[in-house]
Amino acid sequence: MKRSFVVTTAICIMLSFTVRAQSSKTKAVINHIAVYVVDLKKSTGFYRDIIGLDTIPEPFHDGRHTWFAIGTNAHLHVISGASAVTIHDKNSHLCFSVPSVPEFIKILDQNHIAYENWLGEKQAVTNRVDGVKQIYFTDPDGYWIEINDAKK
Repeated sequence: MKRSFVVTTAICIMLSFTVRAQSSKTKAVINHIAVYVVDLKKSTGFYRDIIGLDTIPEPFHDGRHTWFAIGTNAHLHVISGASAVTIHDKNSHLCFSVPSVPEFIKILDQNHIAYENWLGEKQAVTNRVDGVKQIYFTDPDGYWIEINDAKK
């Protein structure tokens, strides 16, 4: 009786590890986000100089791509070829966290980039109930960007 209990327990433990191993083999993690832009030079400057992202090597070397690091093993791919700037819904946005929203706003002001809070009030900051400050603005192609000061 004891022996069958031990064998059954051992089988259950092994099956549990097998299920975990299988799910870790199929667990998705972010690799990249791609945005399709009209003017690669303008968009590259925006994400590099305004947002503050670092460029990373891209394999194509065709003058149509700029890649940026956006976290551990994650990239933003900016790809030229869009025929026109399009309107996007604010609910669909990229979000970056910064140490200080007021300091980031100074960069936007220096570059004459308008921002708003979630409700659309111009030059205003949203103060979430958890204390996080956030602002919204668009990149040169109309993609919405959120900047917040969330610590995680």
